[in-house]
Amino acid sequence: MSPARPPEGARTAAREGGGSEGVALDTDIRPRVGPGMRLQWEPAQSCHVLLYPEGMVKLNQSAGEIMSRCDGQRSLADIVADLEATFNATGLAPDVEAFVEIAGQRHWLVW
Repeated sequence: MSPARPPEGARTAAREGGGSEGVALDTDIRPRVGPGMRLQWEPAQSCHVLLYPEGMVKLNQSAGEIMSRCDGQRSLADIVADLEATFNATGLAPDVEAFVEIAGQRHWLVW
């Protein structure tokens, strides 16, 4: 599937300095689903999907868990802490940050 194109004027990670390759994300950012996108649980596929005008992205479990916490209220650090507590895991920050950066580059998330 081709990546979604954001509506004109959408604020993205790259426009706010958070989506550059090789640059660590600020853990204070508060990511949220991008304009024109909708995250929902799809019972028929037993997964989260990201809907946009041109199509849909089927998310794996990890991506769905991360995206479902990106509500614009929680910081990236809060999201990592919640995931680590929920799954009784440590050291998730690099993977979560990498996903959020990629999702920002694809305009799935903004902050």
